[in-house]
Amino acid sequence: MKNIHARLVILTFSLTLSCNQVEKKEPQKEISIEKKKINDSLVRAKIITKITTGEKITEEIREIEGTPEEVSAELESYKKEVLHAKHTMEDNHQQAHQQKVKKLQFALNAKSNSTAQGMVSFMEQNGNVTLEAHINGLTPGTHAIHVHEKADCSSDDGKSTGGHWNPTFSSHGKWGDQAGYHRGDIGNFEADETGHGMITFSTNEWCLGCADETKNLLGKAIIVHQGTDDLTSQPSGAAGARVSCAGIIE
Repeated sequence: MKNIHARLVILTFSLTLSCNQVEKKEPQKEISIEKKKINDSLVRAKIITKITTGEKITEEIREIEGTPEEVSAELESYKKEVLHAKHTMEDNHQQAHQQKVKKLQFALNAKSNSTAQGMVSFMEQNGNVTLEAHINGLTPGTHAIHVHEKADCSSDDGKSTGGHWNPTFSSHGKWGDQAGYHRGDIGNFEADETGHGMITFSTNEWCLGCADETKNLLGKAIIVHQGTDDLTSQPSGAAGARVSCAGIIE
């Protein structure tokens, strides 16, 4: 009899902890079991569920009566029911978290006496961040675009943004190169004869506001360069003047 009671107390603690961890705003449940002998052949178990929602407290009582074997079987069935509910709640929370979409959009402003202006947007969903940039006023041809380390576009030449964002202290290179690359090494894109260029880029190595500082884009900047990133020159690919800038802030 004591063993059954101890096992159910542990189950109760596990459920309460899980509710707190998964979502603090969810109602909190405390479950207690009272079990007593009626006579030589019958026992009664009372399951008391205390539900706290904000300042409101309610109780649900469920009674089980029968032989010790029958009551034990009912309690085991109840244990499975509670665990199933817990797993369902965790799965729903995980799915909701994965489906949450976060979007940010910023204006790209001309620098270094250029006319390069445009918009850059970021969308985070299911663990991936997608960048999309549209720039006008460029010279036709190939241009580099990078993430730089500071969201400070105050200087006329864009150098107030610092160097490439490189939280992993790697060498500059093409994105995904085993020899190394910066987390800011997006690469190159083409501007047409009208001076318009666009690029999309998606990765799971970025995030928008997460706790991982090797992934978090907030507080950084997008820089468009006049020239081409040769993907080898250190530390920045010899891409030339910084002609357009946007800070990534929330």
